[in-house]
Amino acid sequence: MAGSDTATPPAPAPDTVKILIAGGFGVGKTTMVGSVSEIVPLRTEEPLTTAGLDVDDLVGIEEKRATTVALDFGRITIGRDLVLYLFGTPGQQRFWFMWNDLAIGALGAVVLIDVRRPESSFAAIDFFERRGIPFVVAVNGFYGQHPYPPEEIREALALPEHVQVLLCDARERESCRDVLIALIDQLIASVV
Repeated sequence: MAGSDTATPPAPAPDTVKILIAGGFGVGKTTMVGSVSEIVPLRTEEPLTTAGLDVDDLVGIEEKRATTVALDFGRITIGRDLVLYLFGTPGQQRFWFMWNDLAIGALGAVVLIDVRRPESSFAAIDFFERRGIPFVVAVNGFYGQHPYPPEEIREALALPEHVQVLLCDARERESCRDVLIALIDQLIASVV
């Protein structure tokens, strides 16, 4: 009997939040999930083949050798009581049918864009706007470069003021973490 009254109750399980990382083909979604995930990410990448030459637009991403065919999955713990589950969407139009299933239960999204090919992210922006899923736009600075300030990008993409436009580098953990924190802050602010 002694000691049974002094047992510490188990800590409550952390809240989990599903976040989508979306955008066009070759914008860095797999890289972002991989750089920020605290676990080895699940990837469904397959090599690009000659069969896709007439389907896949490789302009500006000629060095790309593989593509996500289903999803990427990673996890990041933001604090003792918050864990984010990250789902990277496939970028090629022929795999967009997966986005509806991946969006089920998502509280928010990061739309990753490549300023060299901003048109590749229009579909992702439309997808989240139509479904009312809150999102931020993260501009992936390939090779560490950000040639345009966020306000010019906002104007070029015709984004409303409430959509944050953030500069990031999908290869850097801290940069990706900061984008995710900005999204979480936005989600929290929308419910208080």
